[in-house]
Amino acid sequence: MVRATKAEVDAVVLSLSLLVVSLLILTGGAELLVRGSVAIARKLGVSAFFIGLTIVGFGTSTPELSTSLMAALKGSGDIAVGNVVGSNICNILLILGATALIRPIAVELRLVRSELLVVALVSLLPFVALATGYTVTRWQGLAMVALLGVYLWRGYLAGRREESRRQAELQAELEREVGLNPTKPASPLIAAVSIAAGLALLVAGSWLLVRSATDIARNFGISELVIGLTVVALGTSAPELFTSVVAAIRKQSDIAVGNILGSNIFNILGILGITAAVRPQAIAPQIFRLDAPLMLATAVLLAVFMRSGSKLSRPEGAVMLLGYAAYIGFLYATG
Repeated sequence: MVRATKAEVDAVVLSLSLLVVSLLILTGGAELLVRGSVAIARKLGVSAFFIGLTIVGFGTSTPELSTSLMAALKGSGDIAVGNVVGSNICNILLILGATALIRPIAVELRLVRSELLVVALVSLLPFVALATGYTVTRWQGLAMVALLGVYLWRGYLAGRREESRRQAELQAELEREVGLNPTKPASPLIAAVSIAAGLALLVAGSWLLVRSATDIARNFGISELVIGLTVVALGTSAPELFTSVVAAIRKQSDIAVGNILGSNIFNILGILGITAAVRPQAIAPQIFRLDAPLMLATAVLLAVFMRSGSKLSRPEGAVMLLGYAAYIGFLYATG
């Protein structure tokens, strides 16, 4: 039996300490981000769901963007692409599954129907690389970024319409209820500072989480692709996890769901698109055998669950978590 040296034990203790600190930082950042996002949505006159899709969803994907870009520039294509695919699987199965288990997530189907379709469609885009030698080319990356711009503009217009409808309903209710006054939104400056501080803490926390978890995984001789699909993907998805859980606990289900849908869309159109535009990305054949099809399947599964009562129930959340556990177990058993 090989005994660990004092230096090896100290390294593990340091990694575990960083892991604990990162979780505390992520919790505080998620709370600030949710509070600021609700306030800014009211001030800008757009729906909380749109803010969840964009500011929250894209903001919490910042760690994925920086991680994939750094990996691509260093020539670690497996980590760059595995991070995107693994994060999308993690976002739906683990994050929404855990969130629904803590508190069932009620959503209005009319709000998410089109976004669920977009998530499913963009999940097909990595398969385009099959026609170009398992590589996402630079022009394909630029096309993805252009599609992201179109999606954002369309979402903004829809968010304005939804908020106008909601305000009209609220005004009608206020006119019926004597003495009922709408809640005064926080100042734009305070909301913006809260969002910026929340995102900064989420990025710092996820960086610490990825660093500590990756060090631990490499000590066990795990391959780079598996690390990218699991440890790095889970670490960079930590902002989405903490933000969605906090939003669900605060009964802001629009932000909880919008955060995940927006993050998945941004991961492919934004992160994979930008990364490929900077440097064409080769995709390992293994990803097309399991991970990319599973990413598409999770998007379809989410759409099916959302249509059953317009919510994610605890049993559905449990099914999603079990599915993620089986996926991780298979990767480590075969990787």
